[in-house]
Amino acid sequence: MSIKVLVVDDSALIREVLTRMLSRDGDIVVVGTATDPIDAREKIKALNPDVVTLDIEMPNMNGLDFLDRLMRLRPTPVVMVSTLTKKGASETLLALELGAVDFVAKPSAEFEGGIEAFGAGLRDKIRAAARSDVRGRASRVEAPKVAIKTAAAPAGAIIAIGASTGGVEAIRAVLTELPADCPPIVIAQHMPAGFTARFAARLDELCAIKVVEAEDRMPLLTGQAYIAKGGRHLRVERSSGQLKCRLSDDELESGHRPSVDVLFESVARAVGPLAVGAILTGMGRDGARGLKLMRDAGAYTLGQNQASALVYGMPRVAFEEGAVVEQAPIEAIASRLAHALVKLKAAA
Repeated sequence: MSIKVLVVDDSALIREVLTRMLSRDGDIVVVGTATDPIDAREKIKALNPDVVTLDIEMPNMNGLDFLDRLMRLRPTPVVMVSTLTKKGASETLLALELGAVDFVAKPSAEFEGGIEAFGAGLRDKIRAAARSDVRGRASRVEAPKVAIKTAAAPAGAIIAIGASTGGVEAIRAVLTELPADCPPIVIAQHMPAGFTARFAARLDELCAIKVVEAEDRMPLLTGQAYIAKGGRHLRVERSSGQLKCRLSDDELESGHRPSVDVLFESVARAVGPLAVGAILTGMGRDGARGLKLMRDAGAYTLGQNQASALVYGMPRVAFEEGAVVEQAPIEAIASRLAHALVKLKAAA
């Protein structure tokens, strides 16, 4: 079965380029194009696409306003494609909050890997979007939240989190529930350079903990979360008795940089049984190997469950390979992590 895509963009050139790129492998078919949201609304009704690509800046209606209406009235997997997403990371993050599955920035002269790499990445994101459960997400009723009073842990403890497609919202759901006394949190979210600083700043506005984009040799402190910088690997290492962030430009690992596997493997080595880890929504298998190493080193490990994951790829592989102690819905992950940390503290 081919994946049916509707391309929505006011530029004829971009519509043509995206159509050509998406049609390259034969498993994706562009069933139509639209010049603005008004046009798109009629074509979504007529063509019933599996995935919509959507620009932010368009005539007649802003892409974000259209996305908001679409997700409320007819939840459909959407991948944002816009010139604004590179310099306007805030708009991109808002699109993800409104329900977009993922995003790509339109390729520019400095795009790493050139137009072919952009096309391959776009096709992968369309495939993930086609498998995503946006209708299930829209209809889910979350259980009432109980405030987590403490996540205090012994000295040297750490939380490690990895995610990909759908992870921006999943990470927000976890971090906003964690109290200020929690141990340092290190996070690898698949995201290109230029977006992670704004992602960290947005989380910092919403959370009791402090959230920053990781810098090389930054010490890991209680009550702080460190987001891996887009396009760079994040590792944890122990130096002079203190845990620190280490950034590198090493080769892609598991197809990614930052890679969840790279982060989790470093946590397994540097922290061992004092770590707790969670693998959240995402396509592929990045993180499963690293999380298994964490579990083998004595860490408590969690996977997001299928019912709450936008894309049940990374958590599924981790579960199948015995990397997770248990699976949980996204709204329960913060409390499970906190409970595991309190048990570590009691045992210390």
